[in-house]
Amino acid sequence: MRRKPDLLWMLVMLFCLGVVTTGYAQSLWTPPEPPPFTGEPLPR
Repeated sequence: MRRKPDLLWMLVMLFCLGVVTTGYAQSLWTPPEPPPFTGEPLPR
């Protein structure tokens, strides 16, 4: 069972790194905030 722990750890590290990078990239790719409220009603 403990013959190849390195391969398992490499897969775990790659998975965590992928999750972190995709979460970071997704936070960068979110659309910009809507413009500030100017007092005009929003068109419906």
